[in-house]
Order: sequence, then structure tokens, then C-alpha cells
Amino acid sequence: MITRIIAIQNLNKYIGQDLSEMASYFGITTYRDGRQNKGWKGLTLERLAGLSNDNRQAPNGLGFELKSTAFYRVNNCWTPKETFAITMINPQDLIETPFLKSHCWEKLKSLVFCAVSWEGKHNIKSELLKVQSFDFIERDSLIQEIENDYEFIRNKLATQGFSSLTGKDGKWIQARTKGSGHGSISRAFYARKCLIKEIIQI
Repeated sequence: MITRIIAIQNLNKYIGQDLSEMASYFGITTYRDGRQNKGWKGLTLERLAGLSNDNRQAPNGLGFELKSTAFYRVNNCWTPKETFAITMINPQDLIETPFLKSHCWEKLKSLVFCAVSWEGKHNIKSELLKVQSFDFIERDSLIQEIENDYEFIRNKLATQGFSSLTGKDGKWIQARTKGSGHGSISRAFYARKCLIKEIIQI
């Protein structure tokens, strides 16, 4: 049985190693039909953690999930490459649910972040930089500020409507459109780059 702590301990053994070499060892295809297999890093990290690839989340309901997050160098400092979606927003659920009981918080605290290097669009080399779990961050003030973002967005939805939610709101998390095209009306909570950088301090 792989717990969160065991998974992190397993992954920490591979800090600084090239994931493409690990993928080759496990027989995981990095390129398929002339295109990069976008899921190869996640599959490789699951194997390194001790999880099986037929179950993307922790087995037996142990309640954690691996999240591969790309970092690249800017002025010799590691910086998150992009934001990531935390969870889709159901308007009625958001109105009815405070932060500490929300799916947004449940998802955030379940994640084990795996910072991996981004070496360019067509470069499969990717080093495992750091492994970090949200619940090991002793920063009550950060959680409070994320809660403030959530409650601001929740109140805005209740008073101004679903269409009022934009990516401009929130210091650490934002509620913005998700889906293809500019006509998308669905929205999701996203972790801003600054939150990723705050959680995974490299």
C-alpha cells in the first residue's frame, strides 16, 4: 500500500535524474506516431512513486494525486512555466460551499507536486527538480489568503453572476474560462504561477 509519505520518499530518491531515462527503463513511450506523448512524465512519476499506471490516483482511496508541474530557467532561477487547473466550477456548489469544505480545497491539499524541468518544446529531457506536498507547508497565512480569494470569487458569483468571474480576480487562485475557443462559458479554478512558485520553492 502506497501512502502519500511513502510516495514522496520514493520520488525523492530520483531528484536530479532525467525522467526520459526512467521512462525508457519502464518501457514508457515518450514519442508516438511522430508526436510527443504528453502523458509520459506523469506515467513515469507514478512508477517512480510506486503507483501503477492503471490508476492515476492513489489506490485504495488513500487520497492523494501526483501533479507534474513544469519549471524553466529565467535569469538562472527556476520559474513555473504555466498555471494549472485545480477543478471545474459548478456555480451552485460554489455558492453553497465555503472554502474549507470545497472541492477546490480538497483537490489542492490532495496534490503531491512534482516539479520537472522544461528543456524546450521538442526536447524530451526532463529532470525531476523537487517533490512537495501542500500539507507539509507550515504556512497558515498562505491558506488564509487562498481562502480569501475563494470567498471573494464565491461572493462575486452570488452578487454579479457566473459570467462576471474572470482570471483577473484572486491573488493566488483565479476562476477563468476553461475549454477551447473564446466562446467558452465553463470556468475552473486555476492555481496562478505565483502560488505554484510559493508551494514549490526551488
